[in-house]
Amino acid sequence: MSRLPIGNLPALDAGVPTLAGVRGYVFDVDGTLALADKHLSGYQPLPGARELLALLRQREVPYVAFTNGSAKTPAQISHALTHIGLPIGEQQMLTPVSVALDLFKRRGHQRVLVLGGEGVWKPLVDAGFDVVRAPERADDADAVLIGWYPGFVLADLDAACRAVWAGAALYTVSKAAYLASREGRTLGVSGAIAAAVRSVTGKNAVVVGKPSAQALACASTRLGIKPAQMAIVGDDISLENAMALRGRAFSVGVHTGLNSAADFDALPPQSRPHLSLSGVDRLLEMLK
Repeated sequence: MSRLPIGNLPALDAGVPTLAGVRGYVFDVDGTLALADKHLSGYQPLPGARELLALLRQREVPYVAFTNGSAKTPAQISHALTHIGLPIGEQQMLTPVSVALDLFKRRGHQRVLVLGGEGVWKPLVDAGFDVVRAPERADDADAVLIGWYPGFVLADLDAACRAVWAGAALYTVSKAAYLASREGRTLGVSGAIAAAVRSVTGKNAVVVGKPSAQALACASTRLGIKPAQMAIVGDDISLENAMALRGRAFSVGVHTGLNSAADFDALPPQSRPHLSLSGVDRLLEMLK
């Protein structure tokens, strides 16, 4: 059920974002535009997703897709989504590693120990970073980055902890406990590994994915608009909705992934999305 009536958006208090004021869109992927299987492959578009993106392209409204997943590179995800009729170019596709690239450059990190697969290490290598892949040790690393890593073993934990003990900064793509898939909830591997490193070293990992301020800034830069001019659309109360409210963006919560209408309604009024919709097909109806 939407908090604002379709086709007749009332005037709100000054400073409160409205759908009419949106100049660009940030879409979550899993549970919002599409659903993958538990192995994070085999995407299937959700109702209305194809038509919504087509409408935005027709109106020349910029959009990006932002997933907290790091199993694949932005190029690989872009290809997979485009293949199922969701045309999202590589430059329109953001992952937490996209954020990490910008952040590591600003902070002067060069040697990075990575716990993760190709989706984590390859963009760093392509950008010219000195990347060491755990379980190989890099006690002299400037940073440790934890991503999607279902093959994690104790030797990886040992390598990460030794780098952190030696002074490396610690980052993770996400601390989310789970994500949406066609089989329901799928374990958020990076958050579990970050918790293990923290339990040994006492060091909290900096989140580079949603809902961090760094992630918000990255999406803003890619769209070329201020956060207050964005609509952020997603299925997760603690990720997309939290990031939207942090940036004073227009928040659209959808019920096709992790959180239901009841979940959004149960939030305190100041923490609810501006729209709570059954799916992006309802957003499409409103924009038409």
